[in-house]
Amino acid sequence: MIQPILANAAVYAIENATTEGKITVIVLLLLSLFSWTVIITKFRQLTIARGATKKFLAAYASTRDPLDIKKRGEEFDGAPAYSLYERGAEELAYQLEKNPITVKGERRISPSSFEAVKVVLEEAAAAQAMSLEKGMIVLSTAVAGGPFIGLLGTVWGVMSTFAGIAASNSASLTAMAPGVAAALVATVTGLLVAIPAMFGYNFMVTTIRHITQELDGFATRYANQIEHTYVDNRDIEDKIAWALTRVEMGENTPAI
Repeated sequence: MIQPILANAAVYAIENATTEGKITVIVLLLLSLFSWTVIITKFRQLTIARGATKKFLAAYASTRDPLDIKKRGEEFDGAPAYSLYERGAEELAYQLEKNPITVKGERRISPSSFEAVKVVLEEAAAAQAMSLEKGMIVLSTAVAGGPFIGLLGTVWGVMSTFAGIAASNSASLTAMAPGVAAALVATVTGLLVAIPAMFGYNFMVTTIRHITQELDGFATRYANQIEHTYVDNRDIEDKIAWALTRVEMGENTPAI
């Protein structure tokens, strides 16, 4: 019973809306379309990201070698932490190939090379955070701007209604009702745009914050494991003694 009445009221209001009011409603409907597109797309992205990240972190926790997952060829598409891991593994592999230091028969990298790896990790973390936040400006615009755009259409419609009443010298309720009803539909449309966007925005911001915190924690842990496993952290005295030993043996000594 209520739904047909509301539908009839909406149809009546739109039919009696001024040109300005109809333009306002069209703008709000376009904003709503963009808003729902972002909500559906981001919800899917975040759902995949959370599931893939959980699987990746479980796989990473089961290894000791930071490059083990890359060596096994495992992939976790959609996980921001995996994308960061892959970038770091590629840079570490490059440094091990181009700037290696051999210590007791095993390849290591220098602290300066490790700094290059850390820079790549920081860039990857920032890139993943930006990817997660992409499109959120649309939702924040819908939340903040939707009601005000609707209010603008309402005020404009009321002004036009009163101007028409003044011109016709008729102040009856019958003369006022169509214009006021048509003006109020803009506010209703604005609220219908803003309310879903607000709930979607709050949910997604919380989810993105959780994922980025997880990402930062993993980046720190990953960097520490790379440093402990692949970085030449010997004291300067040990390095000098090692270099002198190689010179006495007639071997070429890489820069340390």
